[in-house]
Amino acid sequence: MQLISHSFQDGKAIPGEFAFAVPDAATRVVLSSNRNPHLAWTGIPAGTRSFVLICHDPDVPSRGDDVNQAGREVPASLPRIDFFHWLLLDIPADVAEIAAGSHSNAVTPGGKPGPAASAGMRHGINDYTAWFAGDAQMQGEYHGYDGPCPPWNDELVHRYIFTLYALATPSLAVAGPLTGANVRAALATVPVLGQASLTGLYGLNPAVPFD
Repeated sequence: MQLISHSFQDGKAIPGEFAFAVPDAATRVVLSSNRNPHLAWTGIPAGTRSFVLICHDPDVPSRGDDVNQAGREVPASLPRIDFFHWLLLDIPADVAEIAAGSHSNAVTPGGKPGPAASAGMRHGINDYTAWFAGDAQMQGEYHGYDGPCPPWNDELVHRYIFTLYALATPSLAVAGPLTGANVRAALATVPVLGQASLTGLYGLNPAVPFD
């Protein structure tokens, strides 16, 4: 299988229109258009009955002490953890492309509704749900795609890995809420006929170029 995008090239920068936030000279960051990028795939394995798409950032700081704090930096040496940005389940086997902006076209305070998506697909819960917990203006359950918003003082450029899984089942049975950990656990229990990944780069720290 091969996964491509017209929105960005593998190993290259993700444009700001597909991010949750972009740099701003006055306020450091401002909310962006938060559009999901275009994706397309070829080389579908025989017997495929559905697809699962996961986008995650493996470079999120494991501690938040220094995150977005003036006069401090998040060191590149800090251990990192996963942050899930998009979980799309039960993509029909005859679908081979997702149009840019078709699943997200703005930042939605409180999160986009879910889990239903078009054509019988299901949107999982992304990790902005936990990130905004306790924020009176933004808290809620965030379904579907919400793009990059790494710390504006991080020494590390973040990677955003889009992975498509071809399944021999028409639907993925997930125990519990549709979180990244639960979806990954479910994928370990079903026949995965093939997978393909695409990685984009993004950062909000003006001192750390990435394009």
